[in-house]
Amino acid sequence: MKHLLSSTAFIVLNKELARQVGLKEAILLADLISKEEYFIANGMIDDGWFFNTAKNIEKDTSLTSHQQRKAIKHLKSLGIIETKVVGIPAKQHFKIIENKLLSYFNTSCEESEQQVVKKTQTINKNKEIRITNNNISIRELNFINQVSLLDYDLTLKKQFCDYWTEPNKSNTKMKFELNKTWKTELRIKTWAANQKKWNNPKTNDRTTAHRFDEEEDYGDGVL
Repeated sequence: MKHLLSSTAFIVLNKELARQVGLKEAILLADLISKEEYFIANGMIDDGWFFNTAKNIEKDTSLTSHQQRKAIKHLKSLGIIETKVVGIPAKQHFKIIENKLLSYFNTSCEESEQQVVKKTQTINKNKEIRITNNNISIRELNFINQVSLLDYDLTLKKQFCDYWTEPNKSNTKMKFELNKTWKTELRIKTWAANQKKWNNPKTNDRTTAHRFDEEEDYGDGVL
């Protein structure tokens, strides 16, 4: 019974992405990203390529073969994915074009004032972010999507993401990943509270507010 409530029993779907590319396309993309992360975690990815079968996709998403073909065609036309059929027996391979997806996401943020997409993944959004692969671009998208689901002003969320996804010098970790503990909901709550202080003429001391934020960020790990 417990497996019915586990994170693997759900597909996390970004509503704004579904509005823009279509519900079935968003569902398919979420499943493909989950499969891609599995291949990355197990060292099976081949220059970004991984395979999935129509049977498995239907099992995981309930999309029929016909619905899958239409969704794949649409996602290819948008430049979000590429496909090829290779191997014996022949299997359909997929490649998710991260830069295209990220640019699509950024455009959506700026123009629609809606919650926007990450490369969706099967996670429990109430749990702390878990770093499960070595691809910083995927982890950045996962982080942005988690933030996009929270009920805060779009500009605030964008500033929060820009700050916390800044990579280190070796481009292996982002700023939020350098913290021993991390809970996004608590961090953005603090960020929003500090922003109110910055915008208050009576307490408009950005230096103090920023220092307070940094102390929380790298301090005793309460948040």
